Amino acid sequence: MARQISYTFNKQKKVISFSYDKHRDIYEAVAAAEGINLTQFLAMEQQIAMTAKHSSATKNFRQQEFIRMGFKDIAFVRQEES
Repeated sequence: MARQISYTFNKQKKVISFSYDKHRDIYEAVAAAEGINLTQFLAMEQQIAMTAKHSSATKNFRQQEFIRMGFKDIAFVRQEES
């Protein structure tokens, strides 16, 4: 079954297809769909992961940065069984 991601970018709701073959996670998929280069973001995230005592610091950084970039409500679309 194909996965889909729903998200809001600059107040526009969008839905895209998602595959783990192409993207590591849903955040990278939505950034790629909007043409955003994550090179500096990923470098900073890696530094936080190496220095933080808890994994929640990395998760919090990721969520806050994507909100700053204009993303909201990033989530997998639930498929209803027929």
